Amino acid sequence: MSTGINRRSVLKAAAAMGALTLSGTGQIFPAFAQEATPKRGGHFKIGMGLGSTADSIDPATWNNEYMAMLGNTVHGYLTEVGTDGHPVGGLAESWEATPDAKTWMFKLRQGVEFHNAKSLSADDVVASLNHHRGEGSASAAAFIANSIDQIRADGSGKVVITLKHGVADLPFLLSDYHLPIMPAKDGKADISGVGAGGYVLEKIDFGVKATATRFKNYWKSDAAWFDSVEALVILDATARTNALTTGQTHVLQRCSLATVHLLERNKNLQITSIAGPQHNTLPMFCDVAPFDNVDVRLALKYAIDRQQLLNTLLNGYGEVGNDHPIPSSDRFFAKELPQREFDPEKAKFHLNKAGLSNLKVSLSASNFAFEGAVDAALIYQQNAAKAGITIDVVREPNDGYYDNVWMKKPFCVAQWGGRATPDWMFSQVYAADAAWNDTHWKNPRFNSLLSTARAELDDSKRLEMYVEMQGLCRDDGGVIVPLFTKFVNALSKNVGHGKIGSNWDLDGFRCAERWWFTDV
Repeated sequence: MSTGINRRSVLKAAAAMGALTLSGTGQIFPAFAQEATPKRGGHFKIGMGLGSTADSIDPATWNNEYMAMLGNTVHGYLTEVGTDGHPVGGLAESWEATPDAKTWMFKLRQGVEFHNAKSLSADDVVASLNHHRGEGSASAAAFIANSIDQIRADGSGKVVITLKHGVADLPFLLSDYHLPIMPAKDGKADISGVGAGGYVLEKIDFGVKATATRFKNYWKSDAAWFDSVEALVILDATARTNALTTGQTHVLQRCSLATVHLLERNKNLQITSIAGPQHNTLPMFCDVAPFDNVDVRLALKYAIDRQQLLNTLLNGYGEVGNDHPIPSSDRFFAKELPQREFDPEKAKFHLNKAGLSNLKVSLSASNFAFEGAVDAALIYQQNAAKAGITIDVVREPNDGYYDNVWMKKPFCVAQWGGRATPDWMFSQVYAADAAWNDTHWKNPRFNSLLSTARAELDDSKRLEMYVEMQGLCRDDGGVIVPLFTKFVNALSKNVGHGKIGSNWDLDGFRCAERWWFTDV
């Protein structure tokens, strides 16, 4: 069974493998096309709400939306997720797999050139994926790369990947923003920033801004419309808003939901609100007291008023979560799982089961994690007090939050953009050995189901397993998932685009490639 770059063949093959999974978004978002025919030209400026001085050009280290967007601007990937949520060909024009989904052959696109004039070959793919492999790999994509048993070049134009176990979602996984294809140099991946994407990286000042110019030999003739791109790190929401309204930027990422109604009145702007798998979390270390007691974890989960947070913080731009990371629009969503509600009495019940009459914990928070995170922590503090739980809200600095607080402090706030498939999300964050297991949760039953479901070709069986896994996260896991949030951004009126992808923010992090100016 094989897939090509056309949509019909991609869908046919994915369905045959049981691999076709929506991106958790369905078709519930509008298309915001301003003009049918894109135009070339102009200097495109984006004001980003994330980015850090601790960032690195090495894709194995990327852990925020700024570097993910920059990666998709500068680099090419074997596969991409289209605006309809399905995998499409990138640097690989087609692929085929054995019936057990263990061996995959990717046929590379001809005529692809890196920014240093080197032609794409299979050796580049092998070196790029091997960059994330190996015992002790600290790469955020190690869970993908280490599932590879063997990877080899079959001539210059084909790559054969043999996996340790069947992975039906491999075409989705290879679109991960940590896995760009970089030129090989002495058998190793060149991580200096040379890519095969639509724009050549000119300069980057980490935590401040990056600039890139259009690559004249880009293999896509119908993409990368701007002459140049500038991505600025503007952590403060008010400053980002002012930059947009005064014409200093063309895109305001992460609109302040408290003031977005004011932007809606501005005739020179357009608001995009895209439902996707993005969600806010409160992870706690399951191997650190008192969170190592499941009843303490349940008490904390019952002590948060999700509906109040939705009404107060999101102004309706989202929905309540149920302490697992799968959105309600995903076809594997556990819709029969009862929604957890704010219940101080149940919280007290679980405290008593843990042998406690009251509880005091510290919660680290910063608005860098997500807009309104500190307010969310303070509201939670008030909610929890009704259950005899004292929450000490520790306000952490914005800069370096995900390097110094997340996965360092035992109870904090965080945000996830979500992933295109349940297996991807679970494997990267909830598996016992996941690089980003930010709760240190290790549930044997969950991990057994994860391994089995990953290679299962029968969708009905996969559904049963994913439903049980969501229940395990909800009732045993170490994360509180109070809210799923929409991607809400503001654009200058002269920014044109078609249907906006929702697998990630900013059109799947491909806004620089897919958007254009209407008045150039």
